[in-house]
Amino acid sequence: MKRIAVTGLTGQVVSSLIERAPNGVEMLALGRPRFDLSSRDMVLASLRSVRCDAIVNAAAYTQVDKAESEPETAMRVNGAGAGFVAETASELNVPLLHLSTDYVFDGLSDRPYREDDAPCPSGAYGRSKLEGEKQIAARCDNCVILRTAWVYSPFGTNFVKTMLRLGETRDEIGVVADQIGNPTSALDIADALLAIAERLVEDSDSRLRGVFHMTGHGEASWADMAEAIFSAAEARGRTPVRVKRIATADYPTAARRPANSRLDNAKLKANYGIELPNWRDSLNACVARLIPH
Repeated sequence: MKRIAVTGLTGQVVSSLIERAPNGVEMLALGRPRFDLSSRDMVLASLRSVRCDAIVNAAAYTQVDKAESEPETAMRVNGAGAGFVAETASELNVPLLHLSTDYVFDGLSDRPYREDDAPCPSGAYGRSKLEGEKQIAARCDNCVILRTAWVYSPFGTNFVKTMLRLGETRDEIGVVADQIGNPTSALDIADALLAIAERLVEDSDSRLRGVFHMTGHGEASWADMAEAIFSAAEARGRTPVRVKRIATADYPTAARRPANSRLDNAKLKANYGIELPNWRDSLNACVARLIPH
């Protein structure tokens, strides 16, 4: 494997893939204005031109709340656009790794979701991502759909960076405590994607294809995660910040957030031997990069 095409230019996963790519593996990031998921002609032409060994579809419409007022746009990018990528991967006969989300579930389960649980999205964003999964499964046999959640990194905009920014001017911050999930480092996602891509290029085993869950090890509420962020920041010289644990009802949003975003990663470990690190360890490493001594 020498060249991977990845959709998106500046997203957390794209930036992480570029940083983590080993010597000898070239990452080709494709993004607007030259690459637009909503344009079939542009998707096909761009991917045909790069002569890659694998494709990672990391680009997406990710504005969860805005999707409620722009469902057609979200569906065009996350649904039809994913289908265009799958169509091209199938034509080029290269494996496709597609990133999906916990939002394909409604969050009402009392346990972590498994791959064989029936999707039931409650919002426009989740519906668009589920449609993308369906489009990919229908158009490309040589594919892996990887659902992840609560992604953070030293790059882009995310919960960790938001908390650190707010903590610079406040001594107490209200954070939702009744939503639970698996915080996941985009750098850990990148490491796993690279390992999975290599296996797909080399191995035709059908057990390596299909839907997998891929999140950081361990679970937390948003309030738990915020407390861990501020603890790591305080250890690096920042002023202490208190977390006020609030309910979802106290922080209304346009899109309903899943109360339970936990994903069961046993299938990924069983079929690939891959288990992402504990979220606390990866979070501490992220904060260390954002607050250097």
